[in-house]
Amino acid sequence: MIRVLQCVNDMHRAGLETMLMNYYRNIDRSKIQFDFLTHRPYKSDYDDEIISLGGKVYYAPRLYPQNYSKYFKWMEQFFKEHPEYKIVHSHIDAMSYLPLKAAKRAGVPVRIAHSHNTSIDKDFKYILKQYFRSRINSVTTDFCACGEEAGKFLFGDVRYTIIPNAIDISKFLFAPEIRRKKREELNIKNEFVIGHVGRLSYQKNHKFLVQIFNKFVVQNPNSMLLLIGVGEKEEEIKKQVEGFGLGEKVKFLGNRTDVNELYQVMDIFVMPSFFEGVPVVGIEAQFAGLPCIFSDKVPKEVKFNQKTDFLGLDEPLEIWTKTIEKYKNDSREQLLGELENSFYNIKKAHTLLENYYLNLETRE
Repeated sequence: MIRVLQCVNDMHRAGLETMLMNYYRNIDRSKIQFDFLTHRPYKSDYDDEIISLGGKVYYAPRLYPQNYSKYFKWMEQFFKEHPEYKIVHSHIDAMSYLPLKAAKRAGVPVRIAHSHNTSIDKDFKYILKQYFRSRINSVTTDFCACGEEAGKFLFGDVRYTIIPNAIDISKFLFAPEIRRKKREELNIKNEFVIGHVGRLSYQKNHKFLVQIFNKFVVQNPNSMLLLIGVGEKEEEIKKQVEGFGLGEKVKFLGNRTDVNELYQVMDIFVMPSFFEGVPVVGIEAQFAGLPCIFSDKVPKEVKFNQKTDFLGLDEPLEIWTKTIEKYKNDSREQLLGELENSFYNIKKAHTLLENYYLNLETRE
């Protein structure tokens, strides 16, 4: 059996983490087993399920600059104690340079960097991340990306393998009874519901989304905005909502385990991100039959539903609201055959990752 060490920040319910779990649940675990090296000193949402599926979870020091010396010492000891890992697969974009450098020093023969984004958060590690991005090819033997734009961003002209952000489509297909039940739970009657799923962070651009909704609700008072997720911008966005007097019309639902059912509540999905790889939530929303409006910073690769538009972040708010309005009477009809054959259906896509790992093993 191959044991692949997946390097992540943590295994909470977010996009790339959910994508990894979709593959983990569906691969042939008699041939390939996932273990997870996290960089947070706490238990995450998926840890119990990982262990139930036969995986292990390790907790490395956080990747703060002041920790780097401690981190490399910890990783050196880790690889001495775990010589079984011949494949390390890192999913933390430019920061993957650090675990992959440690793996290279330890003589791990297969070191995979996986790009999940098309830009870098401008946080206190921004300059370091740019440096690590420029150096990542020097510590990597194999390259993966969720899409073409994400691969070019992190790796340049190096050849990389596209691993789609696939999902279990059966959990997302439109179900009128679930829609009725969840709307009742949330005390939503006949309101038109704009939905968004994503971390309340700079990248996701919630401030602009609230501005869109504030303008939309003037002409469409019987409407509501659902925000699913948590993050460092939460209090700022709540203050913005209160400032616009929208407290009764915007629901902050936090982290949820029933996101697949909450898509049923929505009438449209709006995602005005500053940057993305190929967003898992955008794929999920389309499988749920929702019209989707993305910013033009979201790669076009995400689109497989004709009810999908891309708008510039410099477009007037009126363009965004009019585009939302054109879908007010949309039906949720779906062509099941087309969906089942989609590139993003995990029931088909998991074999791609299985074969990828099996081919790497033969090369060691």
